[in-house]
Amino acid sequence: MATHSSGSELDPRDGGDFEYTGGEVERPDLVDALDGRIDGDVRFDDYSRRLYATDASAYEVTPIGVVFPESTADVAAVQEYCFEEGIPVLPRGGGTSLAGQTVNEAVVLDFSKAMDSVIDADPEARTARVEAGAYVGDLNAAVEPHGLKFAPDPAWRDKSAVGGAIGNNSTGSHSLKYGKTDHYVEELEVVLADGTVATFGDERVDDLRESADPESDELLPRIHAEVVRILDEEADAVDDRFPEMKRNVSGYNLDRLLAEYRGEYGEEGVVNLGRLMAGSEGTLATVTEATVSLVEIPETKAVALLTYGDLLDAMEDVAPILEHDPAAVEVMDDVLLGLAADTPEFAEVVGMLPDGTDSVLLVEFYAESDEAGRRKVADLVADRVDGAETVADPRPDAAGTTAQPKRALAAMEAHDPDERDRFWKMRKSGLPILLSRTSDAKHISFIEDCAIPPEHLPEYTREFQEILEDTGTFATFYAHAGPGVLHVRPLIDTKQVDDVETMVEIADRVTDAVVRLGGSVSGEHGDGHARTQWNRKLYGEDLWEAFRDLKTAFDPDWLLNPGNVCGDFDMSENLRFDADYEFDAGFDAAMQWDNENGMQGMVELCHGCGGCRGPQETTGGVMCPTFRAAEEEIQSTRGRANMLRGAMNGELPDDPTDDEFVTEVMDLCVGCKGCKVDCPSGVDMAKLKAEVEHAHHEEHGAGLRTRLLGKFESLAPLGSRFAPLSNLPGKLPGAGVVLEKTLGIASERDLPTFRSESLIDWFEARGGAGVPREAADRDVLLFPDVYTTYTNPGAGKAAVRVLEAANCHVEIPDVKGSGRPPHSKGLIDESRAIASDTVEAVAPDVEAGWDVVVVEPTDAVMLQSDYADLLGGDASDVSDEAVTTVAEGTFGVMEYVDALRLDEALAFDAPGERLAYHGHCHQKATKKDHHAVGVLRRAGYGVDPLDTTCCGMAGSFGYEAEHYSMSKAIGEDLFEQVEASDADAVVAPGASCSTQLKERDDAAEEPPHPVEKLAAALA
Repeated sequence: MATHSSGSELDPRDGGDFEYTGGEVERPDLVDALDGRIDGDVRFDDYSRRLYATDASAYEVTPIGVVFPESTADVAAVQEYCFEEGIPVLPRGGGTSLAGQTVNEAVVLDFSKAMDSVIDADPEARTARVEAGAYVGDLNAAVEPHGLKFAPDPAWRDKSAVGGAIGNNSTGSHSLKYGKTDHYVEELEVVLADGTVATFGDERVDDLRESADPESDELLPRIHAEVVRILDEEADAVDDRFPEMKRNVSGYNLDRLLAEYRGEYGEEGVVNLGRLMAGSEGTLATVTEATVSLVEIPETKAVALLTYGDLLDAMEDVAPILEHDPAAVEVMDDVLLGLAADTPEFAEVVGMLPDGTDSVLLVEFYAESDEAGRRKVADLVADRVDGAETVADPRPDAAGTTAQPKRALAAMEAHDPDERDRFWKMRKSGLPILLSRTSDAKHISFIEDCAIPPEHLPEYTREFQEILEDTGTFATFYAHAGPGVLHVRPLIDTKQVDDVETMVEIADRVTDAVVRLGGSVSGEHGDGHARTQWNRKLYGEDLWEAFRDLKTAFDPDWLLNPGNVCGDFDMSENLRFDADYEFDAGFDAAMQWDNENGMQGMVELCHGCGGCRGPQETTGGVMCPTFRAAEEEIQSTRGRANMLRGAMNGELPDDPTDDEFVTEVMDLCVGCKGCKVDCPSGVDMAKLKAEVEHAHHEEHGAGLRTRLLGKFESLAPLGSRFAPLSNLPGKLPGAGVVLEKTLGIASERDLPTFRSESLIDWFEARGGAGVPREAADRDVLLFPDVYTTYTNPGAGKAAVRVLEAANCHVEIPDVKGSGRPPHSKGLIDESRAIASDTVEAVAPDVEAGWDVVVVEPTDAVMLQSDYADLLGGDASDVSDEAVTTVAEGTFGVMEYVDALRLDEALAFDAPGERLAYHGHCHQKATKKDHHAVGVLRRAGYGVDPLDTTCCGMAGSFGYEAEHYSMSKAIGEDLFEQVEASDADAVVAPGASCSTQLKERDDAAEEPPHPVEKLAAALA
């Protein structure tokens, strides 16, 4: 079994070597050979190979194995050996490619694990040197203090590697200003197919001629010979067949090579072979380090949102808008606007659009000042909006006639950064909904980024619409209208043979239109499995053969990512879902799944974009805390989704309920729910984990620790009744060691302290409600969650004080709890029973006008969200109406105060204190974590809301010995943000969060709940 050392002080599991034990090891002879030659990790087991079988495309190919190089020497050693043995090799960064160029039957080199550093930056020269696996977002973060950035801005730049950007020749929304990655490649360190390490930078063609030798035994002379031959013999073909498009990334970068030779980008007779690597998709050489040039960050920006009555009107307007020199022009059609209108965040913006709006163009300008930005927008509006003041000097078009008719119905402007961001977020809001389909039919990326000269966009759009109508499907039209790159994802069910044939037909007909209109089959996402076959039609036979000759010069045996660019890929083969695909979970779902195709639809939902792999410092958000801590693909949402699908469709040797699978794949998911909100597709891995754990318990039985932790709501009242005696075992010398050996409770953790007077005891002792019902403005059931009731009643008392100060009549309902503890342990039957009792107990009161208020966030979310999964449909005897009633009538305590503005009637005298606020991950996942910030600020506190993920405790997770190191590793991000804050104190609403934060500085008391600070500020 191939193993690896994590290279980190905090190992994801137990502090020792991290070893995948799932399935057989492919090619043990190859494993031994490579492992003996390199310092990096070598993994050829079934689990590792499965993890790297997919990327963000519709394709899936199981690799031979995966290697994690630590240096260029490692890469050279792997490629030298594989060259000798005839074994294909594939370089890979974040695995975010949309055309399938990062999946292949090859030895995968994952650069994102160890070769991911920003080596240095030179602000004066405006350059930076990075390793191939460095994220674009990390590079930008490193140079931002100098007012610089890496110009290309692909959508997933926080999760995309610089090496991948070079391999794809990536660009982004602002390509009108910046062009493609090739423009910023200064020098590359590369490893050739045979393991030779070379440096590619500016070279005189005369020098290449001297070293050229097509018969040489060495690769560099043969490469130089072919480059010279292309310059001498293929110039006319390149001029004739290469599209005159800034956004062409199909085929090899011969037009750039020729333009450099002619002196169009610098000194005549000088070429940069590093730029020939741009767009080569790892088929010519493997990039290990790159020196790239940087640009200044613009001083400011201005945005105009132009509205149109028809998509074709918007397309007609793109060319005249480009005369205003915008930085970006983005289109949103009626489908995308409809999707945005269905989201709470953007419904108001879409509602402000004038009646009759079918499509919009988002136009952004860079400017040196706010005044200059406003002037640019004003000029655009005057020129293009119907009814606006006529431009004094209309611009002539290419034929010398007056400017085109004004087609825009109206314009909305955005100059404030927050409002600009709002418009841009709206542009991006529809795609996640497109990608959230759990049906067999999905919006497939296979012809979505064709590049068309802007003046031909109306004709192209019209013809594309006709093709979609002819083939009986539909798609949205959105994205980069300015450079002529529309994103179009037709709805296709690749599990159906007829639909696959339709997919090929659409691609064929669209390619014909693209070639006729002078465009490219890929303006952004590359060739890969999806578009390689169309390069022959785009470039013709002569250039197709020239591509193949160049490939052969670099890679004589076609071992580097073979099949791409000029190879033999067929777009209808190697699809992730095809006619032979089968699915069998091996168990019936225990919960209600309202989405199409139920649990299967959720398992198959991940499209592989890699959004779960972003680093906290550049990405923010909740997802995915375990990946951020371990930097292991198997600990990302994408990794777990791929593994689940593999176990359920038979591609893995294990069933999803096998001990090994549950331990390796699902065990370290902390159930933070971050993927539900941060994943573009909305993959709900927390719910999937609960299903798998429940099925595992059903098949194998639940362990003693699991059963005890799951019964915490029953055990806690006993702990409180016998306190302080019940707290002694955890304080005795050696008790931690005994608990770890007998129950697996981490000896480093302090157990929760039970309070002898519970919240219920205190409430009854004070005589119950402090505000008579007849005098109250609102009736509140303060839900007795187990943590607040028995371990932290102070937060509950504070809640009562605040609610009563707001003239609420408060009662505590007679319920056992929310069922969160058994639910978090996969004990679905137990949690369902508690949930059923709770709903039956409180639903009548809620129907009568009472509100349910919960202090502990995870219990609030249980009632608001999880009960529908447990009790909805046929899952229980409780009516859906009762479940909905309780969900809609339940609030977190700070949410309740904020949503009803109860604090506006209160007088506060807060101390001059600044608070760092860590929101609970479950609240963030349900978009409810902001309420506390607003209330605390209105009460007079300064508040620094931390952009943190899960604290790492995750209920009982952080108490479990085998999870302790992972829990602490996740918590490090929280600790760092607290240290960086200028706050005087920390507040956290979750009991788990407070426990983790208490250990940060070994404080005597846990950080308070926000409601405690609010109560303290009451005048």
